[in-house]
Amino acid sequence: MTQHEQPINTVNLNDDTVNIRQELEKYAYYWKWFVLSVFLALVVAYAYLRYTPKTYEVSTTILINDENGASFASELSAFEDLGLMGGSQTSLENEIELLKSRTLLAQVVKELELNVKYYAAGRVKTSEVYAKNSPVKFTFFTKDSLFYESDTMFSIKITGANEFVLSDINENKISTGVFGENIKTNFGDITVTPLNANKIGVNEELTVRIVPVQSVVSGYRNSIQIQPINKNASVIKISLVDQLKVKAADVLNKLVTIYNEEVVEDKSIVSKKTDKFINDRLAIITKDLETVESDVEEFKTTNNITNINSEASLVLDANAEIEKRIVDLNTQLKLANYVDDYLKGNEGDLIPANLGLSNESISSNTQKYNELLLERDRILQSSSKLNPVIINLENQIKGLRSNISQSLSNFKSSLEISLNDVKRQDYILNSKISSVPKQEKEFREIQRQQQIIESLYLYLLKKREENAISLASTIPNSKIIDKAYGSKVPVAPKKNIILLAALLIGLIVPFAFIYIKFLLDNKVHGKKDIEAMFSAPILGDIPKTTHTKKVVVSDTDRSGIAEAFRLLRTNINFMFSKGVKESKIIFLSSTISGEGKTFIAINTASVLGLSSKKVLLIGADIRNPKIIDYLEMENSKGLTHFLRNEELSPKDVVNRIEAYGFDMIHSGIIPPNPAELLMNGRFEEVINWGKENYDYIIVDTAPVSLVTDTLLISSYADLFIYVIRANYLDKRLLEVPKTMYNENRLPNMAVLINDTDYERGYGYGYGYGYGNDGAAKKSNKGLFNKIKKKIK
Repeated sequence: MTQHEQPINTVNLNDDTVNIRQELEKYAYYWKWFVLSVFLALVVAYAYLRYTPKTYEVSTTILINDENGASFASELSAFEDLGLMGGSQTSLENEIELLKSRTLLAQVVKELELNVKYYAAGRVKTSEVYAKNSPVKFTFFTKDSLFYESDTMFSIKITGANEFVLSDINENKISTGVFGENIKTNFGDITVTPLNANKIGVNEELTVRIVPVQSVVSGYRNSIQIQPINKNASVIKISLVDQLKVKAADVLNKLVTIYNEEVVEDKSIVSKKTDKFINDRLAIITKDLETVESDVEEFKTTNNITNINSEASLVLDANAEIEKRIVDLNTQLKLANYVDDYLKGNEGDLIPANLGLSNESISSNTQKYNELLLERDRILQSSSKLNPVIINLENQIKGLRSNISQSLSNFKSSLEISLNDVKRQDYILNSKISSVPKQEKEFREIQRQQQIIESLYLYLLKKREENAISLASTIPNSKIIDKAYGSKVPVAPKKNIILLAALLIGLIVPFAFIYIKFLLDNKVHGKKDIEAMFSAPILGDIPKTTHTKKVVVSDTDRSGIAEAFRLLRTNINFMFSKGVKESKIIFLSSTISGEGKTFIAINTASVLGLSSKKVLLIGADIRNPKIIDYLEMENSKGLTHFLRNEELSPKDVVNRIEAYGFDMIHSGIIPPNPAELLMNGRFEEVINWGKENYDYIIVDTAPVSLVTDTLLISSYADLFIYVIRANYLDKRLLEVPKTMYNENRLPNMAVLINDTDYERGYGYGYGYGYGNDGAAKKSNKGLFNKIKKKIK
């Protein structure tokens, strides 16, 4: 076989196919790491789930009033003829901002006393307790600005059936009291009463913390989520995530309740202003009516008149319509004057609406003015006057007020013109009844004033009742579709996700460590690493062993390592098949010290000796001899003695190893000039003598990367076995055997892998179930076929 002939066990180096089973076996070797990691990860996950507070999502849905109010006011359609159900367009975005306003949330916090928090200490953690579920209730009497801005903490410890002790945060005693007793503290007077008597236990301790209201409000502003459910509907969902479902539900329900109360209050402002205006006018008209009725009574008494209708019946009939017209015009004029006076004296206030002015423009502008004014006031609750929306509304309000004032002025002028015209017609008719007694004329004037005042009085009474109906029928701006409800399943922590994450982390962490270990590993592990560097024949691999003795081969031994050496013996014989010699010289070397070449040499000599062959083992590593130590022999004359003393013959330095069936020439003493000794020609005499007397000559030489000794005598070899120790030799040092092979510096070079660990997926195993270990492992059976193919 030539040096660069295709090796007996090479594979296609361009085959990048990943052996999945082999990769899995590498990681499966560390299965205990994976089990331990998964176990620890699941323990941590369980502890996290056990002691992390569970949070729940509570939500409510409400319907915001639409433009026409059809969703809310169908039952009030009977009042539409009174002008009480006028539509108003509601901005959904504005309502969402109002629901999240600090003013609204501050009212919720104060009414539910959310700035007072209760905590109960457990065996591992401290958990918040909602006030409703607290064993005791604290009543704070002084709820002023100081209380709402306080940031303090204290604890209460139940010492008896009705007694307790208050302590500050530093466990300093504040007071001792009994339930129901008034206690003075630096944050005001308080009273402690039992709320859940069955939950009160002696020595039970409860921590109470008072926090500033604005801090609580800021927290809820960030945690409360408000969003439309559908872009085509006026339905919004309000949700809150909290550890206490009952508390979160109370917060959302109270928020919607206060929001509706605020909206109702805003909507009733116009009706209340109108009611006040009407009552003020009625008080004045009542006095005027009493005066004119007194005048009628006095006139009739003075003139002794009970019923005047006979003399001017025809004229009165003809003049009835004109009189009615005069009354109507005077009524409209007085109402216009009242509104004009109110408008001039109440700058920036709402204008009374629905008074019955016949001018539609004034009524329409008044309604628009009041709506804009209310919208401005509502937005100002959560904004400033510099808001562009506020500025725009102010400009519209000023413009409408100016238009209403101008319209009233024009309306009064029109009424006066109409009134003067009717009076002229009345004067013409009055001239026709000149024959009517003077008393009748005077009475008619008094009666006219009475009718005017009575008509206005009755009209205002009617409007007062209509306004009362409007005030009573003021509806909220929203309708609750679903009250606050929270699922029993917490939104966090999610048990399934955390357990799955723990399982994955438990698998990934050891995998990552092992992967990094493999990534940083630069040791030779098996044939693949060698085949990736050069294509020298590989005779096989010697598995890792736990034997303490150095000679592991005997005629009765069927262990895996013994079978490996028997397989090596067979492969060695195939290597010599082409040119059979009477004596075969086998050299063994390695890259560095410690790769087991001496161990391989001794056991190779032993396994060859078991085949009834005469075997001579020569220890040519004269710098660092190990054979004597391995065989536990006494030091005697060896190779170095022969090389230095020409009087000695090879027989003088040969030792018979009866226990293992081979002869040996050990290294002898360590000389000061080993290279020169090997070059003096005496080593050739040993080789020639061995050829004449032995079937196999096995030479244990020095590592080739450290000294030149092996290269000096390598020409005598028929087969050069290059030992590479798995999990020991650095892959970078494979450049040494690669160079030796490619440059033909070692004759008939073949590689033997020592100390392979087939449990980690390196190597193939030996024994086939026939060894003493009983393990059925893989073999190098394919090696025989490759060798036969090579020989052919």
